[in-house]
Amino acid sequence: MSSAAESKKSKKGGAFLVGAGILLSRLAGLVRVKIFAHYFGSSDAGDAFNAALKIPNFLQNLFGEGVLSASFIPVYAKLLAEDDDENSQKLAGAIFSWLALTTSCLVLAGIWASPYCIQFIAPGFTEEKKQLTIRLVQIFFPGTGLLVMSAWCLGVLNSHRRFFLSYVAPVIWNFAIIAVLIVFGGSRSQSDLAVKASWGLVLGCALQFLIQLPTTLVLLKKFRPNFDRVSGPVRTVLKNFFPVVIARGVVQLSAYIDNMLASLLPTGAVSSLAYAQVIYLLPVSLFGMSISAAELPEMSSAVGDASEVAAKLRTRIELALERVTFYVVPSVAAFLFFGDVIVGALYQGGAFHRENTIEVWAVLAGSTVGLLASTMGRLYSSAFYALRDTRSPLRFALVRVFLTTVLGYCFALYLPPLLHISLKWGTAGLTASAGIAGWVEFFLLRRGIGKKIGAVHLPLEKLGRYWLALIPGLVLASLLRWPFGSMHPILLVPLLLGPYGILYLAICGRLGVGDQVLLQRLRLGRKSR
Repeated sequence: MSSAAESKKSKKGGAFLVGAGILLSRLAGLVRVKIFAHYFGSSDAGDAFNAALKIPNFLQNLFGEGVLSASFIPVYAKLLAEDDDENSQKLAGAIFSWLALTTSCLVLAGIWASPYCIQFIAPGFTEEKKQLTIRLVQIFFPGTGLLVMSAWCLGVLNSHRRFFLSYVAPVIWNFAIIAVLIVFGGSRSQSDLAVKASWGLVLGCALQFLIQLPTTLVLLKKFRPNFDRVSGPVRTVLKNFFPVVIARGVVQLSAYIDNMLASLLPTGAVSSLAYAQVIYLLPVSLFGMSISAAELPEMSSAVGDASEVAAKLRTRIELALERVTFYVVPSVAAFLFFGDVIVGALYQGGAFHRENTIEVWAVLAGSTVGLLASTMGRLYSSAFYALRDTRSPLRFALVRVFLTTVLGYCFALYLPPLLHISLKWGTAGLTASAGIAGWVEFFLLRRGIGKKIGAVHLPLEKLGRYWLALIPGLVLASLLRWPFGSMHPILLVPLLLGPYGILYLAICGRLGVGDQVLLQRLRLGRKSR
């Protein structure tokens, strides 16, 4: 199939395939975290595992999917659109080689430097807890290097509009960890089990890379690793690579600061932050990431003069913003009003008690402050990357991180005492402060892209319709909760969220807003019955 044909085929289904892959991988992730919570709860070993995962994840995010999407995909997709097979394959081989070399060096350095890194992410840990964290980090690092290489596969696959495989591959990563937890969970101490789970993670990383590699090599046809630095496409990718690495590094620094601040709070804060993150990243991944990931190769392939390219980008962004808002707005309300039911259904049981559910709900509620900004902001970032501008998002990310750090410190450590509440609720302040900073970054991104291609945003009147469509479902779910609130959360979730979601879809259809393709399919399905 030619690149043009691939592009035409994917325009309607790309976001769906990305979303389907992400949904399956996120569901597997939820199962993994549910089992992890069962065995670890909010314990010292759970804190150590989640804190340890931050350091190698820094490497993955620094050189992995986000960076390659921003620097590699726009150039590679453009070459595919121009049917320049020779340069596209040469570019893929060069990026593979440089990425493998850089990642190998950093993995070795990371294993050696692990004892020193812990001081920066978990200064509040006790010595025993700190030593366990160091051991886990050293095990994680090689596996994370493999995840970076699997992100190279994702870049190639996405550029060829083969979205599903690259986003469903993490399912096998999750299952590897799940298998280890189930096999060894009943007969090991929590510290020993954390070590076993870390080796399961490394196995999962290898499997995630290997499952994508055959299809990637078939698409490349004549793949040859090389260390080219002089050809135009390679120079463009490398030139754009470092600003994106810095931007991702800045964003990851924000996550480290959150983790560091959480380590200064009472035991369980780091785990609560990690448990909540799994949930609030679900709509970010399913809707923000899926739609922006599908749009990036399309926007990067736009041809014509500057005005024609700008018009095409505005059209795609406007439609994508509406789709993102349609899905994320009900997620925000559900997390805020029914977060305890969602958290309880996913995690409650074993070592994870009702009080842990309430603590994670508070963190989840804090995340709703910036959920819509985070998802919509990804679209504007993708537009910058499609225009080969990687420096503007970097500047805006710096502003966001500065605000997140200052506000997070105040909200987590100073606000609870001022309100005369326990310091453990400071974790919710971390996510709320990140949300405020996320809105600032969003407005900077929107204004910046407007200067390049013209103003593009979702009208306030249309945004108001989405919030209006929520009200009947919220009222009905709240009324249902009153007589059935004592039910187990697993049973309560469909009872509350089912009618809530159905009413929202029905009212959006009547108001003429939302994902019209989905709503049309639902109407046709109802008529066929």
